[in-house]
Amino acid sequence: MIESSKCLRVFAVAAIACAVSTIGLSAGGQSTQKRRLFQTVDLGLLEAPDRDEWQKPDQIMDTLRIAEGSVVAEIGAAGGWFTMHLARRVGPNGAVYAEDIQREMVEGIARRSQREKVPWVTPILGTATDPRLPGGLDAILVADVYHEVDDPVALLKNAARSLKPQGLLGVVDFLPGGGGPGPAPDERPDPNAVTQAAEAAGLQLSKREDIPPFVFLLVFERATRPTPAQ
Repeated sequence: MIESSKCLRVFAVAAIACAVSTIGLSAGGQSTQKRRLFQTVDLGLLEAPDRDEWQKPDQIMDTLRIAEGSVVAEIGAAGGWFTMHLARRVGPNGAVYAEDIQREMVEGIARRSQREKVPWVTPILGTATDPRLPGGLDAILVADVYHEVDDPVALLKNAARSLKPQGLLGVVDFLPGGGGPGPAPDERPDPNAVTQAAEAAGLQLSKREDIPPFVFLLVFERATRPTPAQ
């Protein structure tokens, strides 16, 4: 259980850093105010030792059925904190594609992959609306950055094309309301709005799983019926 107010302040700094990460430039569906891109010199803020306690990466990966040998991608990988968790889970028989829209982040992940000896991680330079992922993915993860996506329908539609027929796409973000880490309450995405955007992108909700105390996980799969033309 997280009890220390000092720890909560650490969580807040780390989560706010995530909030200004690298998927988009404004809060999708929440605000049109543009934000600065997260700076590489501040990446240490995302590596707080307590992050495992509130992010619960193993629970997220279990729910997305990510296992040894899986082929997965992370959209908005920033410094690669979650990418490294994915790499250790899938192992050398799997593959991880770590996407970001900042070249400095992509180059940093390449160096980190070499340093941590996980050559099965492939960095990808994407755009705000197209992560440019390869096909045949078992799972795609969008962790703690959906609220920064400017055009979530376009991003999710382009991402969904890379999923296997039974592949899953997981959106992790901060629960609505104040308190704890994360962006301001008015910048936190409504899970129902996330689901609506995903449906417009040709996905359907498979599962919602709250991950107390701070985040939620929405799991999507390809819709069985085609969506109307946009």
